[in-house]
Amino acid sequence: MNSALATGQAVETSRIFARTDGDDLIRLSGAPGSTHAVPEALINGMFSYLLGVDLPGQGTNYLKQETEFLGDAAYGEELTARVEITRLRPDKHLVDLETTCRSENGRLIARGRALVLARDVAGAWG
Repeated sequence: MNSALATGQAVETSRIFARTDGDDLIRLSGAPGSTHAVPEALINGMFSYLLGVDLPGQGTNYLKQETEFLGDAAYGEELTARVEITRLRPDKHLVDLETTCRSENGRLIARGRALVLARDVAGAWG
């Protein structure tokens, strides 16, 4: 992130998952999975991507994430994940963010919060 962090800053990413993405996750993790819905881990991965690449960006350290899944996401539908800064604690280099994931028709699939340490993010604190 090249500019200073600010409350209200948000970024999004969209993705369409295929059934093979879920099959690959199940195969790699060894965990049982659903054959009809996008695994929750893939949705959480979209949040991880945004936090580590866009906001706050490279050098971000995950401290905590809470996600409430409100419904299944179907394979083949576009999902949009969003993270938004809700609180900054510059004295501790902490960033609180709201996380949401919506289907292509706007249905809320997941919502939650993330807490990250942004000490090593270039330019994060102005």
